[in-house]
Amino acid sequence: MTHWLAGMIAMLIGLLPGTLSAPIYAVNPGLKPPEKIEEVVIVFGGDMMFDRDIRRKMALNGEDHALSCVDEVLLPADLVVANLEGPITSNPSMSLGSVVGTPENFTFTFPTSTAGMLARHNILLVNIGNNHIMNFGRSGLLETQSLLDKAGVAYFGDPDKPEEERVERLEIQGIPFSFVNWSDWTSDKTDHTVAQVRKEAEAGRVTVVYTHWGEEYVAPTERMRALAHSFAEAGAVLVVGSHPHVVQENELYAGAHIYYSLGNFVFDQYWNEEVSTGLLLRVKFSKDGVKGIEELPIKIHRDGRTCLLEDVQ
Repeated sequence: MTHWLAGMIAMLIGLLPGTLSAPIYAVNPGLKPPEKIEEVVIVFGGDMMFDRDIRRKMALNGEDHALSCVDEVLLPADLVVANLEGPITSNPSMSLGSVVGTPENFTFTFPTSTAGMLARHNILLVNIGNNHIMNFGRSGLLETQSLLDKAGVAYFGDPDKPEEERVERLEIQGIPFSFVNWSDWTSDKTDHTVAQVRKEAEAGRVTVVYTHWGEEYVAPTERMRALAHSFAEAGAVLVVGSHPHVVQENELYAGAHIYYSLGNFVFDQYWNEEVSTGLLLRVKFSKDGVKGIEELPIKIHRDGRTCLLEDVQ
């Protein structure tokens, strides 16, 4: 009788809220738990430059100043990806206070605390395949990688590596992603990158190509279009561009969403609306690819902050 009573009590406890699902699925294999909804939100941004006037503003207002206005977009995302437009090193700045148009004005190094700052704002993956990453040579590249590693910020597009290794593979909420870089300055041959995209896609990975390409302040070139189409045909579901410093057109081609340039994300270019207005993409992914894209226009202010355009209208 005692054993029977204990069994009844155990059964009743199993039926209490919060413990219901486990016993039912355990004793009745015919009932299966609802499938986990696999969905990932990734925010993509364009060029980030933390030297020159941005460095001065951050020194005055704190290093989180530049991104403080867009945290409402960055922090809730599963991941934020953007282009790191220069190395993070312990070298003194050459561009701070330099004359516009001189070589020093285009030679960037970001404070060593930049990597930690990126992590605090959920920018946990950066593209380093670009025309400024080698501004302080290979030693600057290695110091950048070391600081990013310590801060927990992943990177791809490493010019030190062969083409087939310039990819970052991440699994987010059960979805396997591959982030592949194309750079007009550090990539060797188009067919290498196309082959890498195809390899990642055929392995069942959601493949994104992040590019650094084209010409500044103008529309996409025919070469950019041809490159983007080749990545799409190889299996990329999204192609995101940087470098032109202005927002360029987008299109859907061969099932892939192509944004030729997102413009500036963090930069000290203010002279007209084209360069001071950029674009963030809030992209919803499933294991099958892109489920939806929300375009979020941003405004770069002279005080060094990047804000959502809707917040300043």
